[in-house]
Amino acid sequence: MNDTPLARVAHCSRFGQRLLAAHPDLAGLDFGRPFERTAMQVFVSDPPCLDEDTLHRRLRQLRRQVWLRLTARDLAGDANLTEVMTAYTDLAEVCIAAALDFHHAALAARHGEPRDAMGQAQRLVVVGMGKLGGGELNVSSDIDLIYLYPEEGETDGAKSISNHEFFVRLGRKLAGALSENTADGYVFRVDLRLRPWGDSGPMAMGFAMLEDYLVAHGRPWERYAWIKARPLTGDQDSALAEIVRPFVFRKYLDFEAFAAIRDLHVQIRREVARRDMAHNVKLGPGGIREIEFTAQVFQLIRGGQIAALRQRPTLVVLAELAASGLMTADAQRELADAYDFLRRLEHRIQYLDDAQTQLLPEDGESRAMLAEAMRFADFDALMTALDHQRHRVTRHFEQVFAAPQADQTSHPLTAVCCGTAGSEAVVALLENAGYGEPARVQATLDALHQHAARLPESTQLRLNALLPPALEIVGALAEPETTLERLAALIQSIARRATYLALLAEYPAALRQLAKLLAASPWAAQMITRQPQLLDELIAPQHLMSVPDWTQLAAQLKAELDAVPDDTEAQMDIMRRFKQVQTLRLLAQDVAGRLTLEALSDHLSYLADTLLAETLARCWAKLKTRHRDIPRFAVVGYGKLGGKELGYASDLDLVFLFDDDDERAQEIYARLAQRINTWLGTTTATGVLYEADLRLRPDGASGLLVSSVEAFRTYQMAHAWTWEHQAITRARFVCGDAAIGDAFETIRRDVLCLPRDAGKLRDEVLAMRQKMHDGHPNATALFDLKHDAGGIVDVEFCVQYLILRDCHRHPELAANLGNIALLQRAGAAGLIPADTAAAAADAYRELRRRQHVVKLAGAEHARVPPDGLDAVRAAVRALWDHVWVS
Repeated sequence: MNDTPLARVAHCSRFGQRLLAAHPDLAGLDFGRPFERTAMQVFVSDPPCLDEDTLHRRLRQLRRQVWLRLTARDLAGDANLTEVMTAYTDLAEVCIAAALDFHHAALAARHGEPRDAMGQAQRLVVVGMGKLGGGELNVSSDIDLIYLYPEEGETDGAKSISNHEFFVRLGRKLAGALSENTADGYVFRVDLRLRPWGDSGPMAMGFAMLEDYLVAHGRPWERYAWIKARPLTGDQDSALAEIVRPFVFRKYLDFEAFAAIRDLHVQIRREVARRDMAHNVKLGPGGIREIEFTAQVFQLIRGGQIAALRQRPTLVVLAELAASGLMTADAQRELADAYDFLRRLEHRIQYLDDAQTQLLPEDGESRAMLAEAMRFADFDALMTALDHQRHRVTRHFEQVFAAPQADQTSHPLTAVCCGTAGSEAVVALLENAGYGEPARVQATLDALHQHAARLPESTQLRLNALLPPALEIVGALAEPETTLERLAALIQSIARRATYLALLAEYPAALRQLAKLLAASPWAAQMITRQPQLLDELIAPQHLMSVPDWTQLAAQLKAELDAVPDDTEAQMDIMRRFKQVQTLRLLAQDVAGRLTLEALSDHLSYLADTLLAETLARCWAKLKTRHRDIPRFAVVGYGKLGGKELGYASDLDLVFLFDDDDERAQEIYARLAQRINTWLGTTTATGVLYEADLRLRPDGASGLLVSSVEAFRTYQMAHAWTWEHQAITRARFVCGDAAIGDAFETIRRDVLCLPRDAGKLRDEVLAMRQKMHDGHPNATALFDLKHDAGGIVDVEFCVQYLILRDCHRHPELAANLGNIALLQRAGAAGLIPADTAAAAADAYRELRRRQHVVKLAGAEHARVPPDGLDAVRAAVRALWDHVWVS
């Protein structure tokens, strides 16, 4: 078979055959390269179009050339999907711009230029919607347009008319230039029905009217439509974005978007079934629309927080969903492959007769041509491949748009929640559900219903749907009465935002995950109750349980902050929400047993590092007295941050260093440090970022807030107390100038490797240990996992003493590897018996694990019954005796 581009057109397109027969000169086109936008612009403008007929003819001639070149290149395999979509989008934009310029000039010659009240000239803003807005236009597509203009006013000519009238007339002319079917055909069919109020609304409107409409009358499906909206003309992109963005992308959880798109899809499915359109590759099951819906629902729900999701092209959004962890890489790849297949199939259906259709043909000739165009042996082979792709799409679509939970009227616990069961029946039902204190449960439900009585009826109905499955789920957990009380407190705080109740009532997986978190920790319950927008993290379990990619998350955070460069409050809220979201995900993985304590602490430390790096960058950028673009400044972490042993609510021990010869450096960097401290500790609507403790700096609270590298070295080598050298054993560079970080690490190692009088060192370290012990008295019969003899602090002091005593002979002990690894090194060096070191390391790990469990459960002190800890305490005591007694 002749496989040249024109031969492929002849075999696969009846319209192409007719076009070449009518215009044989088109066979001489250059099919070897893409049709670039600049070539299109030259074609319509050189020579200039002097009248309307010439303009119309030129646009249609261009369309013919683009159609033939793109079709031939696509069918020959020389153009990929991106080239085809881009070229048709370019064609639409070039034709719109040419027609608009021509008719604007003609109208202005008659009526003058439209101007606002300040005399500024006004231009029509043509907004491309749908595939045109997304840069994804297909071969025989309508173009969906909305006509806007910035300000009201009137033209400045002798025959003055209002700006509104001018732009309505201009809009009509533009539509005619593109869609009128002349002897040369048409360019694009123009659809203006997506404008506010549809066909009954004004053809063109000012920005103010658009804003009023979106705020007061905008419907859920219009949010979906405006996702891809893109201004094609004018210079008011930013002003328009400020109007549209808050309508489309909400700041908080937008669960109702699920229901809105689900309802829209159900309507489309019904229409498909009614019109027997199952073979429609766009609207049918597993079609293009389901891929678009899958991408766009995440845009609607998450786009308010993740700026990268506000992009328009479907394939780009799918890639961002995978990069953000909202979609698995496999799902993204399968949907992207299906999109490519379905869009190429859609184009080949339209190549047949240049018809705007997505229906698979029914006649044998068309089916054979279509199979050949897709390079399949026959139509049956094509259908096999198509069904494979559509089944994949449907599977992913249904996973995202899972059917809501069934009606709860038949749930056995409904009678308890609605008060229709007798007292004995209530007790029996609750005990059967796992509750040991039915009266306590009933009191919790009664208080909740009293609160709900003041709420709208629709909210009460949603609460009634939520409570029976909630009671069932909570009853299966440990301490169900306490967990139910936490859930009731959360419900009371969110009840006025019915969307949250709808989420929990309709999606049992989200409710189940929430119950686990509430049962695990009162701290988690308080966090979610104070910041209920965190509930949206429970919708996608695969996202909640994904291992954090801190490089990718740091880039995501930076992009979100860059999107609001001049809004300090917004940036502070973004960072606090980022911390809360990442903390919630880690907590969910922790509760599910997917993280060891060491891995959890590492992740919490990476989270703090990420937020500190952005805090430093943002505070420096906003410092008016800064004297250089990049500060010669570093943040050093001590304590739990330095040792990467952070917990969920740990504060940050920080020291600030600089290395800058500028005479103002001390003052400038002190202001920077103050700003950082304020940025971390300020309470906003979204809470506090971190509590920072700056007392470990040289000379403590009475010392300078920042130190030069040289001053820090001098202090550590000549003036620091022994406890300060203990503290530096687990200090590390966190962020800022890497060279200063290297200098700090050199100082740290030099300090640790200093020869010391072992006797004096022993006395000073033991005195500090006694001081700490005295500062944390324990009068109970419980064992304090951290502070009592045989606990965590004993291990830490032993390790610190060994480092300070022996590092000059064993420099490998200077590495900040954590106590467990350092115990192993001390054992390997012969400083303590290897078996003692191993047993102490295991004991330390177990003590920290138990401390984590107790603190997570909300205890003020990490104290537990001593039963079962004899071996652990003995291992620590053996280490203590060997280090201090032997």
